[in-house]
Amino acid sequence: MDTEHASPEDLAALRAAFDVDDDGESALGWETVRAFEARHGVVLPEPYRTFVAEITDGSFQGPPEFGLVGLEELPGDWGDQRPERDLSRPFPLTSAWMWEDDERPEEELAPLLGPVFDHGSIVLGTDGCGMYWYLVVTGPQRGRVWNICGEGACPFGAESGHTTTAAGFADWVGHWAAGKPWFDALR
Repeated sequence: MDTEHASPEDLAALRAAFDVDDDGESALGWETVRAFEARHGVVLPEPYRTFVAEITDGSFQGPPEFGLVGLEELPGDWGDQRPERDLSRPFPLTSAWMWEDDERPEEELAPLLGPVFDHGSIVLGTDGCGMYWYLVVTGPQRGRVWNICGEGACPFGAESGHTTTAAGFADWVGHWAAGKPWFDALR
């Protein structure tokens, strides 16, 4: 997974998956993407960076189930009582964590959960019921897609053992475009 350079093949596959035919009008443009990055102290991983700059900034057709939200947006079910997200602080996980099964007391777990939801990632969208898809933009998992919900957090990608596809944004979109279930390796 190359998070520094967008391959022409990945960009072509992304264009085809979203069937965008508006000559880039639904994209943000490079000036807006660079301003977002400067404001948040990050550089978005490729090919997502080029995707929002040149192809489109979100899509109602998905993925995930309720559509791909724009770069500066959050899903409609996100809620108003959440802390401000800090994209410049590293995403804290490197492996799956099911806090629902964690035996530590809630007062010990609570301070650990905030960073999982709010540090080092952008929200790509929701499949509903509090199940969100994130793209990590800071830290060791940069460029990888994660699924985070009320029960735990799980990286997307074949190395996690839950799916048959690689872990990057273009791979995640390709998996969806092929009509595969998210957790197809568990079947």
